[in-house]
Amino acid sequence: MFESAEVGRTVDKKEYAKRAPELRARILKAQQALAATRLRLVIVVGGVEGGGKTELARRFLDWMDPRGLRVEAYGEPSDEENERPEYWRYWRTLPPAGHGAILVGSWYTRTIVGRAFKEIGSGEFDQALDLAMAFEAMLIREDTALVKLWLHLSKKEQKRRFTELQSDPDTAWRVTKQDWAFSKKYDRFRGVCERALAKTSVADAPWTVIEATDRRYRDLAAGEAVLAALQAALKRPPPAQGVPDRAKPPKISVLSRLDLTRRLEDGDKKFEKQQTRVALLSRRLRKEGRSLICAFEGVDAAGKGGSIRRLLGAIDVRNARVMAVAAPTDEENAHPYLWRFWRTLPRLGKTTIYDRSWYGRVLVERVEGYCAKEDWTRAYAEIVEFEAELAESGVIVCKFWLQISQEEQLRRFKERVKTPFKQYKITEDDWRNRAKWDAYQAAAVDMIAKTSAPDAPWTLIEAEDKRWARLRVMKAVADRLEEELG
Repeated sequence: MFESAEVGRTVDKKEYAKRAPELRARILKAQQALAATRLRLVIVVGGVEGGGKTELARRFLDWMDPRGLRVEAYGEPSDEENERPEYWRYWRTLPPAGHGAILVGSWYTRTIVGRAFKEIGSGEFDQALDLAMAFEAMLIREDTALVKLWLHLSKKEQKRRFTELQSDPDTAWRVTKQDWAFSKKYDRFRGVCERALAKTSVADAPWTVIEATDRRYRDLAAGEAVLAALQAALKRPPPAQGVPDRAKPPKISVLSRLDLTRRLEDGDKKFEKQQTRVALLSRRLRKEGRSLICAFEGVDAAGKGGSIRRLLGAIDVRNARVMAVAAPTDEENAHPYLWRFWRTLPRLGKTTIYDRSWYGRVLVERVEGYCAKEDWTRAYAEIVEFEAELAESGVIVCKFWLQISQEEQLRRFKERVKTPFKQYKITEDDWRNRAKWDAYQAAAVDMIAKTSAPDAPWTLIEAEDKRWARLRVMKAVADRLEEELG
């Protein structure tokens, strides 16, 4: 693969002086067009050490409008980053719609280094590449113009450049002991990188391999690749409009088979027992290198808030927080839909409880037509992948669906209207959603069937009796913690 990037391509000063201003003007024009769209630009700059990744990032800042562009350099993960899933650091730095980011290093770096130094096996290596491809595919589907640039130097040229840089006191700092350590394993790195690029260079996210020996050629080739990607993205057809989904639930389903007559009589001791279990087990999260997420979904007025308050009462409040998920803000709408949830993932030892969650994409957005059918249908697989990443990184995931009957919902709605301190809980949206009961039930049945997995199972709660529901939630969390922590 890299032989074609070792043929000695160069650009002389005269040609560069002619081509660079023209290229810069075209890139600026495309960047201005990008700013008026929902598209974002992500430029991944990878390659061998000494290839000029930082120099190229600086060149893009010179050529483009820096007000709509930022540079992110990924070094060794911080303690905060190490306490969350690997991709947390990348999700947090995604640019909003209309903006761009230059990533010096990326989600490939640790995987390639780990394989080159034989810290991970071939199976783990391939699994990490699959995760990178899934991440990139989602970014593209979520309106991202993704450009992947690989700056290549031959073994001889890399050594020559390191020596040149080190001989000048003004640039010697740019060559580190790690650079030389990597250089000694050049052949090993080359093989690993060829494998990584061959597998992850796909039609929608290809790698552009650039011979980086001549800096002028490197900059022009990279600029042309960015321009081509921007122009292609701007030609994409506008996203499809959503249509409200009015599917009917099956007559027999996991929800219809729930026994809503379940009641809890004299359950104080039972509840206290489960509450104590949660309190003791949740204290072990930090020691075991784990964290906890509880996501609550369900019928309006099913008692999510009450169950959450009781659960929160069993956990050290210094280590837990509740995220009430409402309609996305303008900032959140300018990013992929999972972005706002990645940002709020708990650190080791911590708990995050979501009152509504990422399942809004396949519930509210599906039923109300806030996104196209192709968006919510692909979301099932994306959510399963998201939760698998959480579990792989040590997050314990509990998901609850609280179910009540239409009759009980109406009774609770009327009670909220009459009770002053409960009136804040009832809105016009609640009444409108009640008229779409069947559509929401159908969406919930599909959601449960398509997103329940061993590492992130759904627990269906009969919530007609609030005390029963709260005990069931508490016991389910305690059982899950005990299963995971031993």
